[in-house]
Amino acid sequence: MRFTRLTLAFTLVLALTAPGALLAQGPGVEPVEPFKVGTFDIHGVPHVGLVLRDSYIIDLEIARYAIEAIPGYPHVPMPEDMLELIGRWDYGLKYRFYEIVNHVVNNDLLTGPGQADYVYEVGELRTRPPIMYPGKILNAAVNFYSHVSEGATPEERAAEQRRRREERGVPYLFLKPSRGAVIGSGDPIVIPYGRDRTDWEVELGAVIGRTARYVSAQDAQDYVFGYMVSIDVSDRGGRPPGGNATRSDWFVGKGHDTFAPQGPWIAPKEFYGDPMANLRQTLSVGGQTLQDARAGDMIHSLWELIEYASSINTLYPGDVINNGTSGGTAAGASDTRGATDRYLKPGEVVEASIDGIGTLRLPVVAGDEPTGLTGAQLPPVRTYRD
Repeated sequence: MRFTRLTLAFTLVLALTAPGALLAQGPGVEPVEPFKVGTFDIHGVPHVGLVLRDSYIIDLEIARYAIEAIPGYPHVPMPEDMLELIGRWDYGLKYRFYEIVNHVVNNDLLTGPGQADYVYEVGELRTRPPIMYPGKILNAAVNFYSHVSEGATPEERAAEQRRRREERGVPYLFLKPSRGAVIGSGDPIVIPYGRDRTDWEVELGAVIGRTARYVSAQDAQDYVFGYMVSIDVSDRGGRPPGGNATRSDWFVGKGHDTFAPQGPWIAPKEFYGDPMANLRQTLSVGGQTLQDARAGDMIHSLWELIEYASSINTLYPGDVINNGTSGGTAAGASDTRGATDRYLKPGEVVEASIDGIGTLRLPVVAGDEPTGLTGAQLPPVRTYRD
């Protein structure tokens, strides 16, 4: 244990005697600096943690003991997981987080010789996906003009983009699996055996904070808790011919294990601002930047996506809506060149970033060849495509 009764007593004395010591403030208190929230393995067990300066993680359970040892601070239990944190955020929990931040920063407990025992450097802990696990993940398909007909000729792309601007219609959303598909920063993206057309799509993940049904785009921002980086990893290999006549298969394209990286943490909306003004999302593979886009390239705004989604199915705290991706995908590059050599390969590293939130870094590995199956499994792409 990094935290003991002795260190708790010392922290209490320091807090009561330090010039920057705080009194309990509760509702109305503001944090002295912005922060993020995430999920991290502490002593081998996933815990929600508070992230400062993208470099330091505060163990909330132990930090609240230090706070509550100071006279005037009432007992506020910490959430068991991120879903509970999101559900309780607007019901007073955020103020205890603000108090913890102010206590740590104002009393110089974050860095240096006075660093508290409940403060860790990011590299010390395993970063988990922030939400373990979202109830549902909704992704916007082809929601950036630069992604429209990406593999077509320049003339065809320009014509289709003009058509989309004139006929925006309503958004197109698809469901992506949660548990199994969702992984955190540092976890490997596993290319399934025989699936040699694995693509990347960096996206902004909007985390729903309040139950939403028939929410207007004008009010949608009020229903968001915060934002994180997402990657819509995609299998472009399609399904084999024969059998069911339906050629489109979104489950094959989007549903494999490890195909929904999220994180590295969540920036509460009060610290990120308006994504339709601030968004910049980028992705690189092996250090080469392949995607770089801003909100001005979006066909439907994030708020329109929320209105559309909530008109079909109730959104609940912890659900995630991803805003779509821009041009620069492997499919677009490969189709243009008539080759498939740009798809992800084992040994590469994917980095997806959103300014003001953080960066997901994920190695790419090959999946093992399955054994003992009967032939009903998804076959390797090479068995039905050149």
